[in-house]
This record gives sequence, C-alpha cells and structure tokens, in this order.
Amino acid sequence: MSGLMWIVAALVVIAALSWVFRFAGQAATGNRPYFRDMSYGVAFGFVLGAAILIWVVYTFIKARFILDETAAAPYFFFIFAVEGLIVAGIAAWLFRAAGRLVGTGGTRKLFRSMPLTASFGILVIIIYAILSIFAQVIAPYGQEEVFAAANTLPGTDPMHPLGTDNIGRDLLSRLIYGAQNTVGIAFVTTCLAFLLGGSLGFLAATLGGWLDQLVSRAVDVLMAIPSLIFALLLMTIASAWAGNQGWLLTVYMIVIIAVIDSTRVFRLARAVGINIVVMDYIEAAKLRGEGLGYLIFREILPNAYAPLLAEFGLRFCFVFLTIASLSFLGVGIQPPLADWGTMVRDLAQFINFAAFSPLTAALPLMAAGAIALLTVSVNFVVDWMLQKSSGLKE
Repeated sequence: MSGLMWIVAALVVIAALSWVFRFAGQAATGNRPYFRDMSYGVAFGFVLGAAILIWVVYTFIKARFILDETAAAPYFFFIFAVEGLIVAGIAAWLFRAAGRLVGTGGTRKLFRSMPLTASFGILVIIIYAILSIFAQVIAPYGQEEVFAAANTLPGTDPMHPLGTDNIGRDLLSRLIYGAQNTVGIAFVTTCLAFLLGGSLGFLAATLGGWLDQLVSRAVDVLMAIPSLIFALLLMTIASAWAGNQGWLLTVYMIVIIAVIDSTRVFRLARAVGINIVVMDYIEAAKLRGEGLGYLIFREILPNAYAPLLAEFGLRFCFVFLTIASLSFLGVGIQPPLADWGTMVRDLAQFINFAAFSPLTAALPLMAAGAIALLTVSVNFVVDWMLQKSSGLKE
C-alpha cells in the first residue's frame, strides 16, 4: 500500500472516530452544552490531535528504545526534537515554580498568573541575555581563534565538542559569540527603529497638517519597496563605502535596518495616536497649557503601550531575521565576528555528512535553531504581556 493510500485510509478512520467521539460525549454527559454545541470540525480536530500524539509517542519509543543504532539513524532529528520539547517543558515548569516561591510579592504574583509558554519564553530570553553579556567568560575560546585542526567532526575531539569549521575555529565558541553579536545588534536596531518611528508617528498624529502629510508620504514610498531587497541594495552600497572596516559596515547596517523598519512603527504609532488625540483628556491637557512633550510622553504613550509592546516583539523578530538573512547573503555582520546567519551559510556543506554522522549534519541547524528559538520565545512573552496589558482573560 502506497503512502498516499495510508494517509487517505487514516483520514477516513479519523473522520469516523470524530463522529463517534462527539456522539459518545453527548451520551456520556447527558447532552451538556460543551458536546451538544461542538461542531464536527472541532471533534475532528480533537481526534486528529490525539492521533498525531499517539503516532509521535509510538515512533519515539520505537526509535529510542526498540530499534538498533543503525536503524534509528533516520530518526535522529525526530528524537532530538521530541526530547528537546520534553526538556523545554520541564525547564519552563520548574522555572515558573521557582518564580512562585522566590522573589518579591509582585514577581511571585506575576509568576502565578504566567502561562507555561510565557515562562518558557522568559527563560530562553534570560539564557540568551546571559550568553550575550558573558560570552567572553562562557565561551571556551575566542571567536577569532584559529586552530590547526580544520573540519573537525563533533564528538571526535574533547577540546572542541562541536568540532571546528573549515578554517579551524571552534564552533561552540562561535555559536555563543553569535548570541552576543546577532541578538545584541538586533536589540539596538529595534530600539532605534522604535525611537525614530514612534517619535515621528506621535508627532504626526499630534500636530497633523503639512508635517503629517510630508512624513506619511515619505513612509508610503519606503514601504512600497520590499524591505529585504531594499536593505540588500543599500548594504551593497554601504559595503563600498565601508571598505575593509567591518565595524563601520555594522553601523551602516544598524542605521539602514532601523530606518526601514521605523516605517512600520510610524504607521502603527500614527494610527494609535490619531485615536488618542481626540479624547477628552487630551483636550483638557491642551486647555491646561501642557506642552508637546507632556502630551506625547504623559498622555499618548501610556495609552499606546499595549499595541506598541506587541509591535516591539514583532519588529525585534523581523530585525533579527533580517540581520541573519543579510549575513547569510554576505553583506551583514562581517568576519571574523561570529554570526548565526553566516554560520548557517558556512556550515551548510556539513549536511552532506547526514548519512554517517547526523550530529555533523545538525551543525547548520543549530545556528538556524537558535534563531528560530529566540523568535518563538519573544512572541510567547509578547503575547502574554499584550494579553495582560489589554485586560483579556483566558
């Protein structure tokens, strides 16, 4: 039986079980509203989710405990993903439990209302922050340090647990320094984008008139150009200006990405600000003779906190991915500085070793996974903070 036929047969069985599940639930609960009002699509989703969970557990047990090492090799990444998810869940639960017991009354109350996803996100952000700040202390070697052994495979040299790259640099050290360079630069760039876009957006909303029209039309022009292509074009020009000065190219990159992303922040800040400036308390502040700075920072900004907070998380993720993309294309963070985007490009050749060394093939995925993990974690925390600030309930 072909794979397609197996999938069709499984969907037919799940469809039948979905009807049985809904009917059995109605009969067992006396036709209570939860099952009485449950649509067939919701019942199908429950059964499909249960089927996927059973398949994951069965496949994991078979690959981890039943099959021999050779037969289990194709399941390496699957086993790694499942075990990683289990470890992440346990770590998030322990972190939340510790937060409920240790700290001030305010922090303990915060942890009591925190979902497990937000706990995981905060834990990951803390780990990334520690790696970024103390990279020089944590990393076993320098990010520029070159050793005699090049292309050392993971697990073959105790001095280099993850091996070395094609010119003999320790990959574990460069992975740690990548957090410092990539995450640090992304955070600075996002803050600059919010300072520029938020200030202009609130000014345009408050003052209106020709300033609003001028800035809004300039922003429309910039937003009409695809951001990654525009950034790539400007970075190519900046590369010629910077010459061999890698630090200057990094400064150009921060400014370019901040200006491009500030257009999105401007549109949000202006839209939120326009809805706020017509409120009665803004008119009362103007009648009291309050200045422009007071109106923006004491009246408009506190009431625009929730949408701007959500946008900050999204912008940070997009900036983070843009920096990694530019580095992958060779015009972002320049060598010898470590960067996850550059590491994905340089280590892509190791995927060819997947047949006999899955850990070696996972090396480019480690840098890519570090990017994805931080992106997901920031969104978990931002979603939770947005929910709290907007007064939404579970």
